[in-house]
Amino acid sequence: MENTHPTGEFDPVQMIRLMSGNGHNRLIGVKYNAHGTGWAELRLPYNSALVSDASTGILASGPIFTMMDMATSMSIWLKSGRFQPQATLDLRIDYLRPAEPGKDVFGRGECYHLTRSIAFVRGQAHDGDPDRPIAHVAGTYMFTAGA
Repeated sequence: MENTHPTGEFDPVQMIRLMSGNGHNRLIGVKYNAHGTGWAELRLPYNSALVSDASTGILASGPIFTMMDMATSMSIWLKSGRFQPQATLDLRIDYLRPAEPGKDVFGRGECYHLTRSIAFVRGQAHDGDPDRPIAHVAGTYMFTAGA
């Protein structure tokens, strides 16, 4: 998969461009927002097609989970500085409250520890105020190259 910058480092902007053209990410419209060493932040634009209950306008939990899986995955590649094939071993999400109808949702994933074969991640989703999170995530990924 081509996802490196001409300097050889992992390029999250190019990766999100590739991933948002396929599968779930294309359907939900996830966008790149920001990144740093070991973290990535994505944005899920509000879309009425992703609402779980038309009477409330509240986004379904599935698109938020998909965005957080992608944000935490990208944080691993940013921490290691390169793309490595990986599988999600565990990703738990605790929903704290519903997203406010009409607002975009932001998801920030952070890789806080890497071993030779496992990556440990955490993250948070919010709809504009990081001090009022919608959800927290925690998980582990396993590198699959050579498996």
